[in-house]
Amino acid sequence: MAKVLFVVSGATYWVLKDGTRYATGYWAEEFAAPYKAITEAGHDVVVATPNGVTPNVDMMSLRPSMAGGEQGALELEEIIRSAEVMRRPLQLSVVRLEDYDAVYLPGGHGPMSDLWLDADVGRLLTAQLASGKPLAIVCHGPASILATRIHGKSPFNGRRITCFTDEEEAAVGLASRAPWLLETELKEKMGVDFSRGEIWKPYMVEDQNLITGQNPASAAVLAERLLVLLK
Repeated sequence: MAKVLFVVSGATYWVLKDGTRYATGYWAEEFAAPYKAITEAGHDVVVATPNGVTPNVDMMSLRPSMAGGEQGALELEEIIRSAEVMRRPLQLSVVRLEDYDAVYLPGGHGPMSDLWLDADVGRLLTAQLASGKPLAIVCHGPASILATRIHGKSPFNGRRITCFTDEEEAAVGLASRAPWLLETELKEKMGVDFSRGEIWKPYMVEDQNLITGQNPASAAVLAERLLVLLK
C-alpha cells in the first residue's frame, strides 16, 4: 500500500485583471477522479494546503453542464463529501516528503491565486522532482511550478509539460480577464518544453518522474498512470 500526497489550493477567489474577485477553488473532477481511483486501489491519500486551510471546491465544477450531467455531478459531490481527508489537511510547511510515495496536484483556478507563489510548494516540488518519485500535476496545477524559481532559475526549465491551454482559458471566457495566462507564463518565464492536445480532450505528458495533464478530462488518465507507477 502506498501513500499519496495531494497538494491542494486553499484559495476561495482569484483576483482578475480589473481587480474583481472571481470565486474559485479546486476543480471537483480533478480531485475526485484520482482520489477515487487511488483509494479504491487500496492506497492512502493525505491532503495538504497552504496553512492547513480547508480546501474550497469551485462550485462551477459541480454544475451538471461541467460534470457530464446530473448523475456525474451527484457522484462528484458524494466522493468529495466522503473524503474526510479534505476536512483535516496538513499544513504544507510541515509536510515530510519522505513519508509519501507520490505527489499529486489538482487544478481549478485556485493555484493561480495561491500555489504559484507559495514558497512551501516551490520547495516541495523541487524536492519531489529531484527524488525521482512520481510528481503528477493537472490543468491549472502547473501554476505551482512558477513557485520553484530562485533568481529566475528552476529545475523545471526544459522539462516536457502540458497544462490548461490559453485556448481553453479563452473558451471559458477568462483569457481576456486573467492577470496572466498559464500556458504563456510557463513557456515564456519557465523555459519548459510545452505541448498540448485538443481542447477538453485528455492529454498527458510524461517526462521521467514528472507527469502533467492538460485539463479536467486528463485527471483520470494521470490517476491511471500513477497507479501503474505505484505498483
